[in-house]
Amino acid sequence: MDGPDGAGKTVFADGLAAVLRSRGRSVVRISLDDFHNVRAVRYRRGRSSPEGFWRDSYNYARFRADVLEPFGPNGSRRYRHAAHDLATDALLIPAPRLAPPDAVLVVDGLFLHRDELASAWDLSVFLDVPFTETAARMALRDGTHPDPDHPDLRRYVGAQRIYFAACAPLSRASVVIDNSDFDRPRIVRG
Repeated sequence: MDGPDGAGKTVFADGLAAVLRSRGRSVVRISLDDFHNVRAVRYRRGRSSPEGFWRDSYNYARFRADVLEPFGPNGSRRYRHAAHDLATDALLIPAPRLAPPDAVLVVDGLFLHRDELASAWDLSVFLDVPFTETAARMALRDGTHPDPDHPDLRRYVGAQRIYFAACAPLSRASVVIDNSDFDRPRIVRG
């Protein structure tokens, strides 16, 4: 489940996981937000750098080793659900968990269609929401400025624009959903 900050990825992925569970499927629910890099890496290009947010936010090596490889072809199904605690900036090495053989992996996060991850997904969803709406949602959720062109949002909106230009996630996604209205998501492609 990919999409810009404030698109509704976590809520949508949680809902999908609940539907799958209600139909008797085993589900492993992972958020890329539990695989951030430490602050020193995340902010090495500056605290407001869009390039830094795009390149340095997440520890993709740990995500690949702890989640994607175990769930991949011939994977062990032994995964770790987290690698970093954002609040304390602590690196985590939780005990591995064993997923049932029939488990469905549901992941939410930013930049999931970037080159090093795009081929990992059997099915992917991109939640398409305009920046004017995502900025307003982030303002309610995080207390940030509601204008996507405000300097305080430069890091986040700018990184998304870099991502869109570099990876064309709407083209790479299996399904594109217009999630501008939480109560009326609409399949655009898929």
